[in-house]
Amino acid sequence: DFAKWRGRQQDSGRDLAFAVGGDEGLCNAVRNKAALVLSLSAMTLPHRLARLVLVEQVYRALSILRGEPYHKA
Repeated sequence: DFAKWRGRQQDSGRDLAFAVGGDEGLCNAVRNKAALVLSLSAMTLPHRLARLVLVEQVYRALSILRGEPYHKA
């Protein structure tokens, strides 16, 4: 689903920016300006780990959109 969403954003020519909150999340002013609010997990993740998970998911989505195999070891 994320790859499909990413593909639609790419096709529309929209620039994307991701904001990962700290230990108390993001303030309402930032959340209210967001076009979309994503949750990476129902679990609480340290923000450094959340950034890594997000980067991996973006990489995976782009690989899927290019038709490249995404390895499953």
